[in-house]
Amino acid sequence: MSAWLHRFFRIEAHESSIQKEIVAGTIGFFTIVYIVAVNSLILSEAGIPLEGAIIATILTSVVGCLLMGLWANAPIILVPGMGINALFSYTLVQTMGLSWQEALAVVFVSGIMFMIVAFTSLSIKLSQAIPQSLKEAITVGLGLFLMFIGLEKAGLVVKGTNSIIALGALNEPSVLASIITFVIAVILFLRGVPGNFLLTIVFGTLIAWSFGIIDVAEESQVSFNISEYFEVFGAMSFAKLFTFSFWVAVFSLSMVLIFENIGLVHGHAQFIKRPEKFSKGLQANSISAFVSAIFGTSPTVSTVESISSMAAGGKTGLTAVTTGLLFAASAFFIPVFKWIPNSAIAPILIIIGGLMLQNIRNIDMKDLGESFPALIMIVMIPFTYSIADGIAIGFILYPLVKISIGKAKEVSVPLYIIAFLFLVNFFTHYI
Repeated sequence: MSAWLHRFFRIEAHESSIQKEIVAGTIGFFTIVYIVAVNSLILSEAGIPLEGAIIATILTSVVGCLLMGLWANAPIILVPGMGINALFSYTLVQTMGLSWQEALAVVFVSGIMFMIVAFTSLSIKLSQAIPQSLKEAITVGLGLFLMFIGLEKAGLVVKGTNSIIALGALNEPSVLASIITFVIAVILFLRGVPGNFLLTIVFGTLIAWSFGIIDVAEESQVSFNISEYFEVFGAMSFAKLFTFSFWVAVFSLSMVLIFENIGLVHGHAQFIKRPEKFSKGLQANSISAFVSAIFGTSPTVSTVESISSMAAGGKTGLTAVTTGLLFAASAFFIPVFKWIPNSAIAPILIIIGGLMLQNIRNIDMKDLGESFPALIMIVMIPFTYSIADGIAIGFILYPLVKISIGKAKEVSVPLYIIAFLFLVNFFTHYI
């Protein structure tokens, strides 16, 4: 088995080891496992039965990670995306009036459009049309967003007020536990201790337990009704296929799905210094997004948390496969995973965000025509609490800035079209 794994995933060529890949996949799983509960709750807001949403989330995550690992041989985690799940429940269903079954049909059609892009030269053309400054800005913006989420999970930042909890917050056990865990995490990371993120999760959980933050008895109370999933699987409804609202929904979801993932997959491929993995990574992503509709959830994305696996040494698809298999096992051990507190995860997110922020040095700050739209995108991704909106604002601003300084010819025709489509999307949703 060991020899087969080495050959199939080309582990030696990637200067890695089976042990390192498995540890990295495990770390990635613990970093992203929260999505099972969070995504399911957001989908339930659209009317999807909660138990069905939980199983759909797990199945989609398993298939997505296996697709990425076996097809693209990349350490990228595919799970239903935060932000897109909110778009599904709060925009497509609650605002636009689609039923959750009709919204799943929107995901289905958007997945087909995504696959058309990913499996043709369009993916390369669209990637080439995006300026390097914006590509770097997406990575930096995601890093800042991840750092913000980490600070929020630690209780040091309050969402919406941008206020930092000062000395008085040290009386809060969860905040103190986060700070202690963060110190341990930084020491382990800087000293290069093998499996440092996994050790951080273990120590962080023990610290939280010693502070009385974790109630094992309460966290263990969970039940499933498997029959509810049969109401969700393949429940797409195309009743509104020929209506204007349906295609507006398809357009909106497709725009976000395609360009967010082009940016994410590119950023991940650059992080591990393997740009050649972009094409197959995007293809795996598109198939996974398409399958999401059949399983009964909002589409998958190449998660920001994938960086946790990569930072832990994951370089091949074995990392993603490991994460996928752990998601499969999570169906039986959800109560145990619920013991892991935010204070154990937050320090890892902060450190990973800091690593991604270093890409800002690749942006030419002396050229304001390039740097200004990039900086606005970086700021807007965390401030709008939406990767999709932050990316859209940067894409719209870039050609406007170039036109204003007399450099309109530096903008490619595809980018003008993309910017225009994002602008139309903004008018559709916010005006």
